[in-house]
This record gives sequence, C-alpha cells and structure tokens, in this order.
Amino acid sequence: MRYGKRRRREAVVAFIKACDFPQKLQRLSMKKDLGVHPYVFPMPVLMVATYNEDDSVDVMNMAWGGMCAENMVALNLDESHKTSENIKKRNAFTLSVADLDNIEAADFFGIASCNTMPDKFERTGLHAYKSRKVDAPVVEEFPLTLECKVAAIEHGVGGFRVVGEIVNVIADEKILDAKDKIDPEKINAFVFDQFQNGYYRIGEKVGQAWKSGADLMKK
Repeated sequence: MRYGKRRRREAVVAFIKACDFPQKLQRLSMKKDLGVHPYVFPMPVLMVATYNEDDSVDVMNMAWGGMCAENMVALNLDESHKTSENIKKRNAFTLSVADLDNIEAADFFGIASCNTMPDKFERTGLHAYKSRKVDAPVVEEFPLTLECKVAAIEHGVGGFRVVGEIVNVIADEKILDAKDKIDPEKINAFVFDQFQNGYYRIGEKVGQAWKSGADLMKK
C-alpha cells in the first residue's frame, strides 16, 4: 500500500511539473491589480500655441494628444482651458515638441493658466512669431513645430477633442541629418510619466521598426 501511495504522489508531482504549474503560479503572483488609471507610457510633452483675443501668445503643455491619421493630430483638452477657447475662435494652432533646454518653460506652461495669468508666455522669456501658414504663433525656441488648422471639434466620450490638419512642419536645421531628415536624438526631447508625474529623457536608438521583428515572420 505504501509503495502504491508513493507512486501516486510521484505521478502527481511529475504531472504538476510537466504542466508548468509552479512557474505559472509564480508568474501570476508577480502581477497586481491597480484599478483604473491613465497609465499609458510614455506620454508626449507637447506645446500647443494659440493667439488670445488681443493677439498675445498662449502656450499650453499637453500630454493627451498625438497622431490620429497621416496628416492629422488629435488634442484631448478640457474645454475650460484658454487654449480651447482660442482654438475655437481662430481655428488654428501650432503643436511643438518640447526639448530639455526649455524644460522649465515647458513645465510652467502646464502650471499657469492664461485665464488667470495673461502674461504667462512673456514670463518665460521665450519668443514667438506669426505662422505663415495658419493663424497661430510659432515658438522660436522649440526645435520641431507642426502648423495646424482645425479640421473638426468634437464633444463626446472623453470630453472636448480637437482634430487638426497638419499644413506644414517646421524644424530647426540643428535637428536634421545630412539628408534633411529629422534625427530623433538631436531633438533632445523628453517624455512625461503619469505614474509619478516625472519627466524622462529619451534614450538611444535600440531597434528599427519593421526590421527588429522581421525574423519571426520566417517561423
């Protein structure tokens, strides 16, 4: 009888090992439910520039935005922002990528509101000129800017959403390579994390899109 019980125990242990139960349980135990949070990473640090009613400049720091089509960007905003009001009136805006040289001003643009601080742009010491393509300002210090006209304004799930059509892209020569293509490392950009509200420098290139995983197509 004891021999039979021992054989059964050994068979059960062998079955558990064969099914990878210990490893699967260990992997499951390393995951933890965190609930509902806006935990997408990385988030961009985008500068939305518009004109106020008196033609002064307003710039807003925005993370909840990005490409939505080949020539379209989407901005998910709160309608109470001065930027939202300006976009509705001017039907235009510029969208810039912030760089580390201007991280102080970029963060300030997310702290101060033009609704209560009309001179917020002037306080940073940055400079702007009128876009030649749309009715919006271009901030000189930011290395990469998309000039956009409003294609649609939507009110729906998620709130106030602006879809902008890109009519032109402006880039500093210093961020271009020998073929006049943008070199991401030269932008000196940084990203935002919604876990702990930090800013992080973008690191080195680690792969090539549509090539790094190409070998798996051959399996």
